[in-house]
Amino acid sequence: MTNINLDRKLRRKRRVSANIHGTSDRPRISVFRSSKYIYAQAIDDVNRKTILSFSNSDLKKEADFKKNKKGEDSKKIGIELAKKLIEKKILVGVFDRGSYAYNGRVKAVAEGLREGGLKI
Repeated sequence: MTNINLDRKLRRKRRVSANIHGTSDRPRISVFRSSKYIYAQAIDDVNRKTILSFSNSDLKKEADFKKNKKGEDSKKIGIELAKKLIEKKILVGVFDRGSYAYNGRVKAVAEGLREGGLKI
């Protein structure tokens, strides 16, 4: 990535994430997307702790793993993260898309979180 593109990406991330803060009751759910994988984590910004994280590598560890398209895996990641957060008695979250546009795999994670029962 060239310096100009990296600067634009960082400016976009700062702008999007400027007013998003998570607490232990309402964590910030941050998404990172690489060309191959997608990662989502619930973060408590007050205590500076990661509450929970889930990614494609966690899906591969499951017994009933079947290789799917990246978009389908992204939705599954959202559903599984929502289930694990609900087990920890966390029902509400704040979605942080970072520097990514809200479409494709990032949108699929958000839809999976909602489908899993989390309010974002």
